Amino acid sequence: MDIKNERREYLRSGLSRQQLATDPVEQFEHWLQEAKDHGIKDPTAMMLATVDATGQPSQRTVLLKQFDSSGFVFYTNLESNKAKQIADNNRVSLIFPWLTMERQVMISGRAERVSTKEALAYFVTRPRDSQLAAWVSKQSSPIGSRELLMGKFAEIKQRFAQQDLSLPKFWGGFRVVPERVEFWAGGAQRLHDRFEYLRDNEGAWNVERLQP
Repeated sequence: MDIKNERREYLRSGLSRQQLATDPVEQFEHWLQEAKDHGIKDPTAMMLATVDATGQPSQRTVLLKQFDSSGFVFYTNLESNKAKQIADNNRVSLIFPWLTMERQVMISGRAERVSTKEALAYFVTRPRDSQLAAWVSKQSSPIGSRELLMGKFAEIKQRFAQQDLSLPKFWGGFRVVPERVEFWAGGAQRLHDRFEYLRDNEGAWNVERLQP
């Protein structure tokens, strides 16, 4: 398969310094709303990159569930590969690939566990089948077939048929506290617009344009 000529020009709108908010979370919220308004499917889907004990990076898609000035929150099985890697090295990165809008947001920082209270507050808002799935799956562990997985699901569903589900002890969330946030907008002739927010030692954000 010859793919070397697979390309297109990015001609939508670009990005200027004057368009940016002084705070990256405010700018992110603005772009997220525009992604939703544009009809982007799964606009809160983000790639999470972690590194294992050998230095091997891993990436996977997770869903952003909360964000504010303190960070960007996702939830997961605490015995999963991603959670184990974060336990060893909490330096992570996120990317929101809104490519049909010719935009990306890249976030680097450290991941911190959210409180049990916060995890429970989110867990009870999940659809019941999603709550059941959290109880069923030993995330990242091998299983012989989908039939075995669905059998476990049916068993748990029957077990909890007459009661509310509690928060599993092995399930929780992480907040990615940002230290660097980059907003990327496609430009013609591959001269893309890139602006980087860097947090200084006093917690203030400094913004500068990067070369494409």
